[in-house]
Amino acid sequence: MKLERLKQLQPCLWTLPGVPAERRAEVLLYGTAELLKTMDDKVLEQIANVARLPGLVGAAMTMPDAHWGYGFPIGGVAAFDAEQDGVISAGGVGFDISCGIRCLRSNMRVQEAAPRFAVLADALYKAIPAGVGEEGHIKMNHPQLDQVLRGGAQWAVRQGYGSAADLEYVEEQGCVSGAAPENVSELAKSRQRGEMGTLGSGNHYLEVQVVDRIFDAVSADAFGLFEGQLIISIHCGSRGLGHQIGTDYLVMLAKAASRLGINLPDRELACAPIKSPEGQRYIGAMNAAINCALANRQILAHLTRETFNSVYPGIQLETLFDVSHNTCKKETHEIRNERRQLYVHRKGATRALGPGHPMIPERYRAAGQPVIVGGSMGTGSYILAGSAGNPAFASASHGAGRAMSRRQALKQWDGRALIHDLAQQGILIRTRSLRGVAEEAPAAYKDVDQVAEATEVAGLARRVAFLRPQVCIKG
Repeated sequence: MKLERLKQLQPCLWTLPGVPAERRAEVLLYGTAELLKTMDDKVLEQIANVARLPGLVGAAMTMPDAHWGYGFPIGGVAAFDAEQDGVISAGGVGFDISCGIRCLRSNMRVQEAAPRFAVLADALYKAIPAGVGEEGHIKMNHPQLDQVLRGGAQWAVRQGYGSAADLEYVEEQGCVSGAAPENVSELAKSRQRGEMGTLGSGNHYLEVQVVDRIFDAVSADAFGLFEGQLIISIHCGSRGLGHQIGTDYLVMLAKAASRLGINLPDRELACAPIKSPEGQRYIGAMNAAINCALANRQILAHLTRETFNSVYPGIQLETLFDVSHNTCKKETHEIRNERRQLYVHRKGATRALGPGHPMIPERYRAAGQPVIVGGSMGTGSYILAGSAGNPAFASASHGAGRAMSRRQALKQWDGRALIHDLAQQGILIRTRSLRGVAEEAPAAYKDVDQVAEATEVAGLARRVAFLRPQVCIKG
């Protein structure tokens, strides 16, 4: 991205100056000059187009890990008025609806676990279905799947996957209201028939990590974290069902925009008024996909616990937090001293509620919501805490963010060689796709340390702990 097109407002805050002939809201970009330079110019074009959508409240924003996406840039945040002329856009949620991270903390130190890491890696690889179209042992017909789409992680707990104690530490207590399985196509449901309890492919992973460094001892204590502790992060979403919902509704919302005379700056930003029939149908289907993702991560957490206990009998794995980063949620925010109902689109951005918010579990309320920033395979991840006075509708970075495309990565790296190099660093990779490993090469992503630091400097969330990878399972 060419920085001369931007104006710097603060150390980690930039704006795109408006052109008199343009009719758009403010554009804000969070991040350092170095991070913004790694972003494609397409990011700037996309977020400027978002700023032209009707009903936008405040600015259209990008997080420090932003990169080019479909419709909204990944790392894009925008809020729309819920009561008047606001719109909802499938391109502002993404195809992998409710993709997110379930983080589990253990009571075991790395020194105790390390001698059996190779055994653990093989056991997890065998137990966790991962890969494009990969199916698990759970097979569901459409009526059964409708129960999942209504019940989310709460449904999974009722089926014996984990316990009710998990739900306190899952967004929305594991189930969002307003899900409408009847708004989900038969094709979307068919694609999900065998995919509950599966990891997927691409940047999805299950990673065994160690708490390498503590930044905020008070918040770390509230989160139950200590140096040397084993942590497990499970990164996945709503699988084929969410992708098909995105595909289905892009067409429907585009037709609605045309019918209602909404001038789209980019056809990928297909949208409809929130209160329109099409907008309400999409919201119902999207909420169903969110519940699908929450249930999926709950099942995977249960399978992970079973596997760990087979390798380390008696180990305890508690849910630290489960947070999504591809959603649109109706929330209350204060705008110019007025509390307003908004639909906040977060595409590749994590909700990051600040200290004292009533939706944060009581154990964490004084510290702020745990924010999990996943790094690239082989580098590291961060746990942060939502900051007070977050200026971006309580949003923060969700990961390192790509610095180059998958096609570019394939030209530079060989999957087998990467696995060997990472093993030399003490990081064990188990995968069903050497091509996928090459696409996800660590150097294909931004520097996660820089992303986490910029997120803190920008006042979005503050660093609590750095996690170093030990074992990674990928599709």
